Amino acid sequence: MAQHNSSQCHYNETMIFFYNSSGSDDKWDRTQLILVQVVGSLFCCFILLSNAMVIAAVVTNKRFHYPFYYLLSNLAASDFLAGIAYVYLMFNTGEVSRKLTVREYFIRQGLLDVSLSASLANLLVIALERYISVLSWKVHSNLTKRRVTLLIVLVWAISIFMGAVPSLGWNCICNLSICSQLAPIFSRSYLIFWSVSNLVVFLVMVVIYLRIYTYVKRKTSVLMPHTSGSINRKRTPIKLIKTVMVVLGAFVICWTPGLVVLLLDGLNCKSCNVMKLKRWLLLLAVANSVMNPCIYSYKDEEMWTTFKNLLRCIGNGTRRQRSSKANARPLSSGQDTGGNSQATSEEMKSDQETLKT
Repeated sequence: MAQHNSSQCHYNETMIFFYNSSGSDDKWDRTQLILVQVVGSLFCCFILLSNAMVIAAVVTNKRFHYPFYYLLSNLAASDFLAGIAYVYLMFNTGEVSRKLTVREYFIRQGLLDVSLSASLANLLVIALERYISVLSWKVHSNLTKRRVTLLIVLVWAISIFMGAVPSLGWNCICNLSICSQLAPIFSRSYLIFWSVSNLVVFLVMVVIYLRIYTYVKRKTSVLMPHTSGSINRKRTPIKLIKTVMVVLGAFVICWTPGLVVLLLDGLNCKSCNVMKLKRWLLLLAVANSVMNPCIYSYKDEEMWTTFKNLLRCIGNGTRRQRSSKANARPLSSGQDTGGNSQATSEEMKSDQETLKT
């Protein structure tokens, strides 16, 4: 990060200055912008609600009180942050983005970078946790709650730092000749660093999970002849590994095109027309945060059951609230409280049966 004369810096300019300087054409067709905002808003509502349910499921269900699920809930928290970042981005893009101050633009991009870094760091930590569990041939590793907490804190510390790097000085505000097109106040060298580092982490995680999967398959084939019948997959690490591999696969598929485009922009590819791909790659990134909760519930029966129980509890709570309001009214001479007590006992039985399931 080279030092520049403060008189050459443009911290007080709005983003239109940087868009014009870098030649970025960020103009949106109004119909296209409305479509992206409507579809994106629906996706974001689902992202926020579904990932909140994942976190609630891990907190409320004691069967999820293991390192893997704590880390999985942290991944859901990063997707939850991504939902907030997408909402802020969608309603501060197009013509609105040209009116943003430098500080507002850093906040907009910083939220996205922090959420992506957190997702990537979480997947890497989960890969390490799965590797530890596989070596001991256990469904869950022996990581203590303290170590898991430290890992989660470390994930967010690194993610916040990565999101803040451009605002800390690695930008082109004082040297307009090195500005990128996709992010007009980010230097091209930063985009190269960001995209290459993320792509390398992708590759490392894919290799780790392929090795883990190969080891588990080989271990299973060795144990099979010495067991009566087939090995119970629920008692082996393979079940959770499959879930994470699907999550990782979706993450790589949804984010790799965007990272490649960032790399091309960092390399100053004039013929790549990166600006036209920008908005569609954004929706692809949003789709990834939509997919994760669906993968959890589809691949993990216990998670899906917990989701249903949570929805039932919410529904029962709403009905009870309406019932309590009705019961708060004065009773007429012809009314009897016996029916109410009977209904309450039936609800309690229903709740107990729900908890047992």
